[in-house]
Amino acid sequence: MSRQPPTPSRPAHGARHIALHWGEALAAVLAGFLAMAVVAALGLWAAGAADLPGGFVNVVAAVMVMAAGGRIDLSGDAGALAGTNADLTAMPLTVTLVGALATGFCFLLPLRHHAVASTRDLLARAGRTVLLWLVGLACLSALAQHDFPVSIGGGESESEDTISDLFGELLDAADPTVGFRTDLGATLGFGLLWILGVLLIALLVSRSPLPPRLVRHQEAVRPVAHTMLILVLAYVVVGLVIGIVVATTRGHAAETWAVILLGLPNVSWLALGVGIGGSWEGTVEGPFGLPMPPILDAVLRTDTGGLSTVDLSSLTSYDSRAWWLLPVAAVLVLAVAFLAAVRSPARTRLWQHALRMAIAFGLTMLVITPVTLVEARFGLSILGIGELASLGGQVVLRPAVWAMAGLGVLWGLVAGFLGGLLAKPVHRRGEVDEGRTD
Repeated sequence: MSRQPPTPSRPAHGARHIALHWGEALAAVLAGFLAMAVVAALGLWAAGAADLPGGFVNVVAAVMVMAAGGRIDLSGDAGALAGTNADLTAMPLTVTLVGALATGFCFLLPLRHHAVASTRDLLARAGRTVLLWLVGLACLSALAQHDFPVSIGGGESESEDTISDLFGELLDAADPTVGFRTDLGATLGFGLLWILGVLLIALLVSRSPLPPRLVRHQEAVRPVAHTMLILVLAYVVVGLVIGIVVATTRGHAAETWAVILLGLPNVSWLALGVGIGGSWEGTVEGPFGLPMPPILDAVLRTDTGGLSTVDLSSLTSYDSRAWWLLPVAAVLVLAVAFLAAVRSPARTRLWQHALRMAIAFGLTMLVITPVTLVEARFGLSILGIGELASLGGQVVLRPAVWAMAGLGVLWGLVAGFLGGLLAKPVHRRGEVDEGRTD
């Protein structure tokens, strides 16, 4: 009597398969959060946040929440007859960028072992990653809360300190505190958009397999999408090189590293926008500011009776070297347009490439420009009237988003046309001899 071979256990195999997929999603999420935590902690340490009276871990968590699109609400208390008010809207884009790159890379890594990806499988992978990301973001939100005491003394003059002490004694204005809390609903809502955007961009720029219905669109979308990613990363790399040189040769190394580790893309992508003719409006008032290059701080502190304009003209008036932003933008945008044309199928017509570049560059500016918005305010008032000058201030930097998107479309159209012309002599994928008739 022959023995039958044992039948494999399908439920056990299915359980291992499910566990593997959840493990891949968890790895992508943990990689993103770990990268963000390391960069945020180093940037805050360089900015001097390690000297805060406790709560450094909470501040790191808050920066990670903001980097993932979350919202942090500031609050304050200064006793019965005094009050503090504060608000902050900003994204530390270095932390955002490293988290997006780490998460996107780890999400795509398992897909490289597949020749074809079904729609169901791709949606399932994305769904697991999104769910775990939101769970992790909720845990960070619970950690991202703390209160700090703010001393009323230490003003710009002895008389101001005396007035502050007098208010504190007579009006029950206790030493003020300022704290932060996470708006969980807004954080999860914007965090969902953030992770969906990261996964979508990762699929657009990668060579990973897509469902058959989408493959035919990949050859039109991927070349320009991939080169747009190269463009924004190239600006960050150039900014990193400049930042390292400044940190090693000009002094103030800690402040420079704080800019690099917290807001390098904020500055680099502002340089891209200014280079193509865009502008920001803003101001810096009071004794505090956000990590930013001295030239930008100087322009924003210009006393014009309102908001200052940050554009090529205003920056050049403080430092003539700023005009280099224009030729650098022209060279880099043309270079990526040429690269996209070379990577596109040979049958792509010139007007098609120009149109695709226009749409891609316009959408890119529409994505990266709004996240450079900065609005930060803090003030201490007595009886609800006025603010102590030594403790009040604001930092505002608002981009002209739609104008920037329009400039991106225009530049993309011109660069796409010229890049396509330059790519004509280069052999490209799918090229055939048009002179043959057989």
